[in-house]
Amino acid sequence: MVYLEEFQVRSFTPNDLASVMEINRRCLPENYSPGFFLEIYRNCPEGFLIAQAGSAIVGYVMCRMEYGFSELNRLKMVKKGHLVSIAVLEDFRRMGIGRQLLTQALTGLSSRGARECYLEVRTTNLPGIELYRKLGFTVTRRILSYYHDGSDAYIMVKQI
Repeated sequence: MVYLEEFQVRSFTPNDLASVMEINRRCLPENYSPGFFLEIYRNCPEGFLIAQAGSAIVGYVMCRMEYGFSELNRLKMVKKGHLVSIAVLEDFRRMGIGRQLLTQALTGLSSRGARECYLEVRTTNLPGIELYRKLGFTVTRRILSYYHDGSDAYIMVKQI
């Protein structure tokens, strides 16, 4: 367990599912089924973490492991992490929780043999893009109309 001032970052357990789904519903326009969250957890428990303040879950990150073409060198096959979703409740943002969640998830992905991690982020999500850049992610490409509402996404990648 990593303590972040009065917060702790710990591994997700299936008992946390309802809280994580509520955070996802409140913070993000993309919502997932319970089965999807549990599939991500089974794929890579080391990359599925929550932030807790007292007894309340206030944020989460979930990543999965994949094998495919590198986002950094499209001719090379690699084991890579995919940051599927990260969210922190609004009242708990700008306190380092997202950074700590993502840093710990990257460590978990690395322990599973990932050589890089990639993510999709709305081109309009400036706070998210700023956080990812501070952690060493770079934009490799833009995907037009990636999201259901027609918004574009950047693909951002970090070698780990």
